[in-house]
Amino acid sequence: MNELAKKKCIPCSGEIPPFTEEEINNFLTKVKSWSCKKNDDNNFYLTKDFKFKNFEESLNFINKVSEVAETENHHPDLKFGWGYANITIFTHAIKGLAESDFVLAAKIDDISA
Repeated sequence: MNELAKKKCIPCSGEIPPFTEEEINNFLTKVKSWSCKKNDDNNFYLTKDFKFKNFEESLNFINKVSEVAETENHHPDLKFGWGYANITIFTHAIKGLAESDFVLAAKIDDISA
């Protein structure tokens, strides 16, 4: 289990600044194959594509991710269909990324392992 996956997501009410590119790059080394991108407003977010053998495997994975998201009270954007899932993680309160985003990514990595 990744050290980040052992942590809890901490709710963010907007009182902290979003991670800098340097902080993001440091944390990207602690998760498996997540990409950092910018949205139309130039805010950073994490994203990752997952592949599966069929619809049922995709759905089962999304259901497990949903359980973790509810437990952590940190809710990613989920897209899925036959043989795939895409997850996007972003902290809306700060319009960027924080440690909890990477904690959730690590927990999702553990599910997919």
